[in-house]
Amino acid sequence: GRVFQDPMAGTAPNLTIEENLSLAYLRGKGRGLSLGLNSKRRAFFREQLESLELGLEDRMGSKVGLLSGGQRQALSLLMAGFTNPDVMLLDEHTAALDPQRAELVTTLTERIVSQGNLTTLMVTHNMAQAIQVGNRLIMMHDGKIIYEASEEQKQKLTVQDLMSEFAKIKGGTSDRTLLQ
Repeated sequence: GRVFQDPMAGTAPNLTIEENLSLAYLRGKGRGLSLGLNSKRRAFFREQLESLELGLEDRMGSKVGLLSGGQRQALSLLMAGFTNPDVMLLDEHTAALDPQRAELVTTLTERIVSQGNLTTLMVTHNMAQAIQVGNRLIMMHDGKIIYEASEEQKQKLTVQDLMSEFAKIKGGTSDRTLLQ
């Protein structure tokens, strides 16, 4: 399963919420001539959407293109977990969101990953998020691992600690690094 940085990339904007959910739900499964949407599946989708606490369960017939970026990202996250993937890939999935929506999507991420017991690889430039989320932290630069922290080590880390590690290895920090 995967969730992209761009909230527009993980969904089909011209399809409804329930059509997007149905496509994700059936991903990798054999498809015959049965309906992609039926009352049982709609009830399941409604239940899953309720867990997002965004009111989307009352808008299942709405086109996904009408949703906000945060709503689309939450929907993409839900869809990515439907198939219980071996690995969930999150490519800066909160980067394009405002801080409130990013926090919501991060909370949803933690819940979906925990409930599904999913192995997840999350790419982020948000140092606070890197410390807060997950049970292992790996910092990379130019395709090489330059720093690694276990769950125990992460609990003691600060953003400043990570910035210092990066500066030691890279030889300083740029304004771009500091802004992230």
